[in-house]
This record gives sequence, structure tokens and C-alpha cells, in this order.
Amino acid sequence: MKNHVTDMTTGSPVRHIILFAIPALIGNVFQQIYNIADSVIVGRFVGANALAAVGATASVTFMFFALCNGIGSGGGIIVSQYYGAHEDDKVRNCIVNTGFIMLIVPVLFGTLGFCVAPSLLRLLQTPLEILPDAALYIRFMCAGLLFVSLYNYLASMLRALGDSRSPLYFLIVSTIINVFLDILFVYKFGLGVKGVAMATIISQFTAAVSCGIYACKVNPYFKLKKSDFNISFKMSYKIIRLGVPMSLQFALIAISSMALQRVVNSYGTVVVAAFTATNRIEQLIHQPYTTLGASLATYCGQNYGANKIDRVYSGYRKSLLIMSILTAVMVVVMQFGGGAITSLFVTDPDVVALGALGLRINSLFYFALGMIYVVRGILTGIGDAFFALFNGIVEVIGRFTLPLFLTSYLGMGATGIWVSTGLVWLLSGGTAWMRYYSHKRKDIIKQR
Repeated sequence: MKNHVTDMTTGSPVRHIILFAIPALIGNVFQQIYNIADSVIVGRFVGANALAAVGATASVTFMFFALCNGIGSGGGIIVSQYYGAHEDDKVRNCIVNTGFIMLIVPVLFGTLGFCVAPSLLRLLQTPLEILPDAALYIRFMCAGLLFVSLYNYLASMLRALGDSRSPLYFLIVSTIINVFLDILFVYKFGLGVKGVAMATIISQFTAAVSCGIYACKVNPYFKLKKSDFNISFKMSYKIIRLGVPMSLQFALIAISSMALQRVVNSYGTVVVAAFTATNRIEQLIHQPYTTLGASLATYCGQNYGANKIDRVYSGYRKSLLIMSILTAVMVVVMQFGGGAITSLFVTDPDVVALGALGLRINSLFYFALGMIYVVRGILTGIGDAFFALFNGIVEVIGRFTLPLFLTSYLGMGATGIWVSTGLVWLLSGGTAWMRYYSHKRKDIIKQR
């Protein structure tokens, strides 16, 4: 059982977290290249309007992805706890039950998203000149929702078992395919936004199928017997009980992003294009924090399952130090190189200047952003479903109130969009920190 899995309940916490995080970070960066390739290619080869059309869909597509992927993440945490407790039969049964759920949920939400895409975009006050392309892009993404959800489910299961490398290999291949098809469909065939969407779906299908075949052939916990295919109400309830709050958290964050996107859209195409470019860059900035939090969640899940609570706290302290070092580096890069990075996406000087300003503003709040992910990692690992939902509610409140307050009532204009993003991170990071110390102070984390 030792091949292609990692036991994090013994050995150096820093070593486990870093060795797990590096492949996961590379994988997440490649996953973001899907979106970045779309943005760069349509921005360069089609124009600012096409870039704005793709960008205007980000919060909507994220909402539907999040509703599905939260279930897979919840199942992954339960797998990590059973693996830490050495309950192999329950590990396999959790993999099966999570997979069954992940076959149903994406179909339901994908169908819903396909039907309501134009209405959602109109609700967000999407500029009329980009509305048709934006609706087309969302519908393609919803049609491929099953593929991206299945890949993320498989990746969650493998990572829960300590294997962050295998999902990376297939993601790299599918990303290369995506970039090649982007260029072929958009530059060579002139398919515009439609071509970008088609390339993404084909790439996601490749990642899901190849990762699934590999897991079944190589990972010992995916070599399932007939007895493992037991659809258990008790296990499914446990997965849903943890996964639904995580899905709702992600969905609430998406809804809050839609509220921000509505404010962005009201300023016209230049601001939408600048926000799209900075948003794509910020997605890359999120990745070191995301992978650190995911590593901590797997590490804490296994050690919590093994009843090694001291190692849980030790992992948090070490991760906080790692996050602080990463933050210092990224702040310097954005303060001095934001303009050059923005110019990779679009050549319009007004868009580049505004995007560079936005990156300089947001970088001042990166520590708060990192705190969100580190604390979320430890709380997710111990199964704190309430925090996930509460954190999403906090972000929704911030996203709905701060952008309008700063842009309109304080007269900051478009600049207030980026300031509000930073303040939301500060608000969410502060509440996350308080939740963690509430656990520690009240000794809610107890030996089971």
C-alpha cells in the first residue's frame, strides 16, 4: 500500500508540506494556464472586446465549478482522515461514494448553467457588445462541467492519499493541448471565443480520462473490488455534510465576485478588460497560497485521523512562516513589474496602466490573502464545515458593500474596485484567524 501514497503522520511537517505542495503548485499553475492562454490569445489575436467577453464570465463559470468541486474536496478530506486512521476499507468506500455523487451533481448544475447563462449576464449588466460571446463561452464551459469536475474529484482523492504528483502529469499534457488548440482554433481557423471554449473542453476531457485510467491501474486504493461498490447512505451523508458547506462557501465567493463584476461592468469595456487581465494574474498569485492550504489540509486531515493533534498545530505554524516568505517576494514583483505583466495580456495603453495600478494596490493585501488559505487548510483538514460556510458569508457581505461604498460614496471611481478586493481579503483573513484561535483557545480540537 506504500506505492503512490504518502503517510504524513510521521516525519518532518515542513518536509511533508513542501514536498506535497511543489507538485500541487505546478499543477495549479498549469491549470490557470487554461484561463491565461484563453485571455492572452483572444486579447492579442481578437481584441479587447473578446478579452472582456471571456473575463466577464469568470465569476459565473467559477460559481458552477465551485458547486461541484466542493463535494469532491469534502470527500478528499474524509479520505485523508480514514487513511491517517489506517481504515483502508472506508478509504475505498469513500472514493466510490464521492465518485457516484460527482457523476450526478455536474450534470444538474451544467444543465442549469447552460439554460440561465444569458439571464445571469444581463443581471450583471454585461456590456451589450460582448454579451453574445460571453453567453456562448459560459454555455461551452457548462457543457464541459462534468469533465473538469471529474478531474478535480480524481485529483482530490489522489492528493488526500498524499500523491500530488500524478494529477500534475496529466494536467501538464492537457494544458499543452489546450494552448495548441487555442492557437489552432483562434489564430488559424478564426473561431474567436468559440474556439477558445472548444479547446478548453477538449483539454479538460483529456485530463479527466487520462487521470482516471492511471489511478485505476496504479494507485492501490483505486483497485476496487466488487464489495467496495457499496453505495452507503451513511458515507454519502458524511461526504455531503462536509462537502456542501465547502460548495456553498465557493458558491458564495462566486456570487460575491459576480457582485463585484457588476460594478466593474458599469465602467465600460476598458475597465472590464483591465480587471480581466489583473484577475487572471491574481489567479496565479493565489496558487502558492492555494497549494499551501491544500497541503496543510491533507497533512492535518491525516494527522487528525491519526489523533496526532500536536502535529496539526505544528503544521500550521510552519505553513504560516512559509506563507510570509512567499508574500514578501510576490509583493516586490507586483510593485515593480505589474505593468510589464499586464502588457502580456493586452496592448491598449489605458488598459495596461489601469491594470498595473490595480496590481500594486492588491499586492499590499497579499498577507491577508495568504492567511485565508493557511487557516482554511487547517480547519478544512479537521472537518470544520461551519467555517467554510461562514467564511463565504463574510466575503459576500464584503463584496456586496465595499465596492459600491468605495467607488460611489467615497468617489474613488474604478480604482475603488481593486481597493475593495484587498479590503475583502483583509476582512476574510481576519475572521479566519479568529476562528482558528477560537478552536485552540476553547480546545475544540480534541482527541477522538
